[in-house]
Amino acid sequence: MRLDKLLANMGYGSRKEVKQLLKQKAVTVDGMTVKDSAMHVDPEKQNISVLGERIEYVEFIYLMMNKPPGVISATEDRYDQTVIDLLDPSFQHFEPFPVGRLDKDTEGLLLITNDGKLAHNLLSPKKHVPKWYYAKIDGVVTEHDIEVFAQGVTLDDGYKTKPGQLKILVSDEQSEIELMIQEGKFHQVKRMFEAVGKKVTYLKRISMGPLQIDEQLALGEYRELTEQELALLAAHE
Repeated sequence: MRLDKLLANMGYGSRKEVKQLLKQKAVTVDGMTVKDSAMHVDPEKQNISVLGERIEYVEFIYLMMNKPPGVISATEDRYDQTVIDLLDPSFQHFEPFPVGRLDKDTEGLLLITNDGKLAHNLLSPKKHVPKWYYAKIDGVVTEHDIEVFAQGVTLDDGYKTKPGQLKILVSDEQSEIELMIQEGKFHQVKRMFEAVGKKVTYLKRISMGPLQIDEQLALGEYRELTEQELALLAAHE
């Protein structure tokens, strides 16, 4: 990889700004000062330092966010704040994106990465990746609803969903449930309940594939995935 591209990717500025660092003799490769921005280097085998600090090269980032309501699952938007806007610039420069989407008013687990292969594996309909949600429902959720969801629900546009696994936590005028679906149709959970005459008043994603929401994360907070979580994702492929 070209030295200027490596340094730009690692957040040391634009290619032009990186050239200024090189002119200032701020960059060394294996202990030797380097001025040639086009020099090819191997960050995994060579010791590359900027201002005396060794670079730990990272190609991909994997972040778990507890998405807050009111923020959209997109990389940019003209009107609304996006989940990427919530990230520190040190992560933004990797040009990450949310894996799938949560509705604007939905909160909970959102994976953010720049690893396109991983995102494809998690989003591919062929993979049948389970996603669990916790929801509050306006209306009494019954055993009959469990049976209907298990057969697949016909939505308002005539589409019949894949079978969903519905668990009732509280059955009352204000019910509480957990629901597992394997798709991500627009407003799917809300529309599934509308199809049985009920309304979702609160929705939170609690898991996606092998990933579980970290309950220590406050709304809007995020952290890098642990080695164990990355191993679970790799095994899930």
